[in-house]
Amino acid sequence: MKRSLSLIFVLAAAALLGGCAVLPERVASPPTYALSDVADTRLARVAAAATPANKQGLSGFRLLPEAQTAFNARIALVRRAEKSLDVQYYLIKNDEVGQIFLRELRDAAQRGVRVRLVIDDLYTGDEEDLLVGLAACPNVEVRVFNPLPARAGPLGLRLLFSLQEFRRINHRMHNKLLVADNSFAVSGGRNIADEYFMHSQAANFIDLDVLSSGPVVRELSVLFDSYWNSEQVYPIARIAAQVPPPEAARQRFDAIVHDAAAGVPERPNDVLGHPPLAQQLDGDGPLLTFASAQVFADTPEKAAGLWPGSIAGTATERALNLFSSARKEVNIVSPYFIPGQRGMERIRAIGATQENGRILVVTNSLAAADEPLVYSGYARYRLEMLKAGVRIYELSPSLSQRSGRLGNFGKSFGRLHSKAAIIDRRWALIGSMNLDARSASLNTEVLLAIDSPEFAGTLGRMAENALASGAYRLRLSPDGEHIEWVEQDSDGNTVVHSDEPDNSLWFRLKLWLLSKFVSEDNL
Repeated sequence: MKRSLSLIFVLAAAALLGGCAVLPERVASPPTYALSDVADTRLARVAAAATPANKQGLSGFRLLPEAQTAFNARIALVRRAEKSLDVQYYLIKNDEVGQIFLRELRDAAQRGVRVRLVIDDLYTGDEEDLLVGLAACPNVEVRVFNPLPARAGPLGLRLLFSLQEFRRINHRMHNKLLVADNSFAVSGGRNIADEYFMHSQAANFIDLDVLSSGPVVRELSVLFDSYWNSEQVYPIARIAAQVPPPEAARQRFDAIVHDAAAGVPERPNDVLGHPPLAQQLDGDGPLLTFASAQVFADTPEKAAGLWPGSIAGTATERALNLFSSARKEVNIVSPYFIPGQRGMERIRAIGATQENGRILVVTNSLAAADEPLVYSGYARYRLEMLKAGVRIYELSPSLSQRSGRLGNFGKSFGRLHSKAAIIDRRWALIGSMNLDARSASLNTEVLLAIDSPEFAGTLGRMAENALASGAYRLRLSPDGEHIEWVEQDSDGNTVVHSDEPDNSLWFRLKLWLLSKFVSEDNL
C-alpha cells in the first residue's frame, strides 16, 4: 500500500509540475527549399542515364525488401551526394545503426553537402546529444517536429509533464524519407534503428522500402519542404535540455559515433537478384521499373492537431478510395490493422461478392506484435472479417525464423512492419501508413501509389513467397463461429490450432483486460 500511495503522489506531483512545462517562443527560421540546380551532380547524371528514351516523364522504382540492402542503399546515396541531403524520420535511435547513419550525414556535410534533418520529437530524449552535436556541424541543420514541452527525463515523464498539451502531442509525424541531390529518394516503412535492419539481437522488423528517381522525387522534395518550413518545427538547439558550445557539442557527437561499425554487411545479390545499390551507382546505374506514380501524403497541419476531425483529404482516404476502385482483388500488408466499423463497411463493399473482388490481409500474429494493444483492436474484427470472406494471414515469429524466407534472424525473431498493398495486380502502394485510426486521424503519413503491373507483380510474388511458410492462415471453424490457425511446414504437413499459437492464455487475458481502458481511436 505504501508503494501504491507513493506512486500516486509522484504521478500527481508530476502532473501538477507538467502544467509549468512550456515550449520557448517560436522564432521563425528563414525558409529554405530543395535545390533544383542539381543536373551537374553525379546522382542526377546517373538517374538521367538510367532512364530509357521512351520512359522520359515517368519515375523509376526499385524495391528494397532486404534490411541490409535497404540500409546500405541509404548510405550509398549519402556518400555520393554532392549538394543536398533532405532527411525526414519518425525515429532515429542512438544505437549502432543510428550512429552509423548520423556519422555519414556528418561526413557528407564536411564535404560541403547541405544536410537538412527533420525528426519527430516523441523519441528524441535519448538522442538529444547526437542531434545537438550534428546540428553544430557546418552545413547541417536539424529541426524537431511537434516537440513536447517537457525536454528532460525518460519518455514516460516527458509525456506526463506535457499532458496539458495532450491534444497536440498525441499527433505525430510518421514519415520516412531520404532525398539525395533531388535525384534519388528512399521511402517506405523503415525508421533508423538496429531492429529495422536485422541488427538487433532480440527482434527484427520485416519491412519494405522503395528507391525512386524521376518526377516523383521532385514531388517528395516539395513535400519535405512543406514540413521543413512549417510552423510545427523548432531548431533542435532552441528546445534541447542542454546545448553546449558548438565545439564541445561536435566533440561529444564525434565521441559517441566514433566506435560504431563501418557499415552493415550485405549479400552480393538480394532476394530479387539485384546487386548492392552502391555497385550499380558506380556502374551502369540501378535497374529500375518505370511507371507513373502518385504521392499520397498528409500535411504538417494534421500532426499539429489542426486537421478537421474527418479523414477527408488524408493519405488514408486516398488509399481507401483506390481500394474501393478495385475490380478484382485487394491485397494488404499492414502490421497494425484496425478496420473499425467504417472500414468493415468498405470491406463488405469491396469483397462481399466475387464480382466486386476479394481482399487478402497480412498482419502480425499476437506473438509477433510489438504493440499488443493494437493487436487487440484488430482482433475485435477478425471473426467478422473472416465471415465477410476476407482471407487473413498472421505472421508467426517461429515459422518465419525457421523458414528463412524473410531474412536471416539468427537467434532473434521477426515482426512484420511492412506497409504495402496491391490493387488488381496493377497498383502497388508502399509507405509509412498503417490501416488504423492513428494513421488515419492522428499521425502524418506518406506513401507512393505506383501504377505498374510489373512492379505490382514483383511485390505480389514476394508476398506469396513469404506467406508460403512464414505465416498462419486463418479460417472459420466448422461451426462458423470460431477461428482456426492453419500452419503448413516445409514438407507440406498441416497443423491446425484452435487457440492463438505461440502465447499463453494468461497473456491473452491480461491483454483483453488492458484493452478495455484504451480507446480504439488512440491505438
